[in-house]
Amino acid sequence: MEQVRKILIIEDEQDISRILRDYLAKNKYEAAIAGNGKDGLQMLELLQPDYIILDIMLPDMDGIDLCREIRRRNNVPILILSARGSDTDKVLGLGFGADDYMTKPFSLSELLARINAHFRRYEMITGERQDPDKLYLGRLMIDKKAYKITIDGKEAALSAKEFEMLHYLASHKNQVFSKAQLLDAVWGYAAYGDENTVTVYIRRLREKIEADPSNPVYLKTVWGVGYKFSLD
Repeated sequence: MEQVRKILIIEDEQDISRILRDYLAKNKYEAAIAGNGKDGLQMLELLQPDYIILDIMLPDMDGIDLCREIRRRNNVPILILSARGSDTDKVLGLGFGADDYMTKPFSLSELLARINAHFRRYEMITGERQDPDKLYLGRLMIDKKAYKITIDGKEAALSAKEFEMLHYLASHKNQVFSKAQLLDAVWGYAAYGDENTVTVYIRRLREKIEADPSNPVYLKTVWGVGYKFSLD
């Protein structure tokens, strides 16, 4: 029996949340709604969702703070919705653990495409047809089946998208990828994406896996081209 993915919508505008819930239900997702941050945290524990759509402007707390608290508790993928479209808000959201960011008004079909792309990528890495091999690269062990990375035997906490980007780069060691290529490979929608997202994720990964993020051993910048995973 096909698994039904659970999506938690944390949004105080009832018209938007109901439209999202109904649209996701028509596309075979199980959606639940929380109208504020406090209820969202409670439903996170009760529902254990596979994905969260989070409005950045909530009546009881700032969405960025809520994003940070969710990430502290859980590695569930988070897509932020916001009426604020500034680069600063986007970088803050991604920097505090969000996996994706869309501004209002937004296209339902684009939102669905982004969610579908995430789950396709997840299934490619963790599906039963994939060999459960582990990558051993220097001090790192990357377990694609468990979505887990260890550094010198100690597990590092990565979000889903952080893991997917690291796994993709590490699986193509020494191959250079542009930001657009990484957007397409990890998010699956290069045509819609903001390449600054890749920059934020590379920075976050360096902070988590590199002994000296300013002088990375693994995640190298190839100036004017993109990024590569290297052990050189």
